[in-house]
Amino acid sequence: MKTGNCAVSVASGVEREKSMEIKLAPSILSADFAALGEDVRHVTPEADLLHVDVMDGHFVPNLTVGPAVVASLSKCTDLPLDCHLMIESPSDYYEQFAEAGASWITFHREATDDPGAEIEAIRSLGVRVGMSISPDTPFEEAKPWIRSLDLFLVMSVYPGFAGQRFIEAVLPKIESARQLVNESGVDVDIEVDGGIGEETAASAVAAGANVLVAGSAIFGASSPLEAARRIRNAVSELLGTDND
Repeated sequence: MKTGNCAVSVASGVEREKSMEIKLAPSILSADFAALGEDVRHVTPEADLLHVDVMDGHFVPNLTVGPAVVASLSKCTDLPLDCHLMIESPSDYYEQFAEAGASWITFHREATDDPGAEIEAIRSLGVRVGMSISPDTPFEEAKPWIRSLDLFLVMSVYPGFAGQRFIEAVLPKIESARQLVNESGVDVDIEVDGGIGEETAASAVAAGANVLVAGSAIFGASSPLEAARRIRNAVSELLGTDND
């Protein structure tokens, strides 16, 4: 049985006006693709959604999965599928990912000159909309569209490869996003992806993130389920909540 989300009010550098539901999103990028269904089942008791990193070898220097893997995942899990498209011309693939079973589709701000059109295209498919920024992209490049999203993803590593170290310099972006969302009264999840483990998860949540993507820290552990539980417990300890 899932140990539950932490619904609490957090005070750090940003004043918060409402509680945050903390969600854990294991990233299949670090899973064993020869036993992907089994790996997913192992972490399901501690997962709120699954993060699917889609890379095309052009926008980022790596090549990963496509709609076919998402379709296979949708048959073996009831967890929502959080599809993060690190690809050029993302709008060419929205329909395919939606039909495959994506619950969220996230495009990169750096991949488009017209974020409004991307948001409209994804929403027209009945899928939740996300936008991501890379570590070097200023928050101001995304700010005008955040209120129109369901999810805003701040990359805390450079997109492309698993196992990188968390970049603490992105924390102010998370704080700015949380402040904007709370002041606007909109329901937008703030997600952080890259280098998330027990210590960095707490830092990200303290800054205002409520969706934590973790790959290597979970699937690279001897017991992925216990690793996921430790991350959730670290956040609970920070927030002073009981995770039992």
